[in-house]
Amino acid sequence: MLQIENLNKTFNPGTPIANHALKDVSLHLNAGDYVTLIGGNGAGKSTLLSSVAGTFSLDSGQITIDETDVTHLPEHKRASYLGRVFQDPMRGTVANMNIEENLALAYRRGQWRGLRWYINSKERALYRERLATLGLGLEKRLGDKAGLLSGGQRQALTLLMATLKEPKILLLDEHTAALDPKTAPKVLEIGDKIIERHKLTTMMVTHNMRDAIRHGNRLIMMNGGRIVLDIAGEEKKQLTVDALIAKFSQASGEAFAGDQALLG
Repeated sequence: MLQIENLNKTFNPGTPIANHALKDVSLHLNAGDYVTLIGGNGAGKSTLLSSVAGTFSLDSGQITIDETDVTHLPEHKRASYLGRVFQDPMRGTVANMNIEENLALAYRRGQWRGLRWYINSKERALYRERLATLGLGLEKRLGDKAGLLSGGQRQALTLLMATLKEPKILLLDEHTAALDPKTAPKVLEIGDKIIERHKLTTMMVTHNMRDAIRHGNRLIMMNGGRIVLDIAGEEKKQLTVDALIAKFSQASGEAFAGDQALLG
């Protein structure tokens, strides 16, 4: 489904602040894989996600989605393959448009929209059905402006918008980091249900080790622009935070920094 081969990316090359953010990174995801990406600040997690999204050009390497080479496709042309949710809950919705209009924007992704569009009753019924699965009562608030929703509600709506057309790859870039401790688990649960329902191939960046262990079927840990751990199956199910820290130290040859944000 997703093949990442020997990616290299250096920001500000040839300067004193040059940063080799990705170093020969290779990663293969099968259809339906739900991968959590963990690592300290500067490990390369979000850079890897942005590489898949086409946010910037690569120094070298290849990215293939469903047997299509997208390495040189710009971000807007790659959007038809992808759904993405960012850390900021305000980034995925248009505040002064209502819930129904935001969903219509997502539903028409990759299509010519014109200056006006008509939302028919069949489409509206689909929006209500999908909103009802969130368990937040938003199916009764189609006419409410997105800007009136809480951060958690907007992020749940963004999740729904990102998956409305069932993308080849779903990218979750620390999408609960800005939410309060009570809301974040709810949004993660909603995401899990959507991913499971549609069997979406997913990459989720997180700073929280417990979340990385608890969610998905595969865990990738990065350090210094490289993948240092790839844990899946029964081994991941039995994983603990202490065991993960020990594995990191063994694989990287470094003592874990003890960043509390990583411990969750």
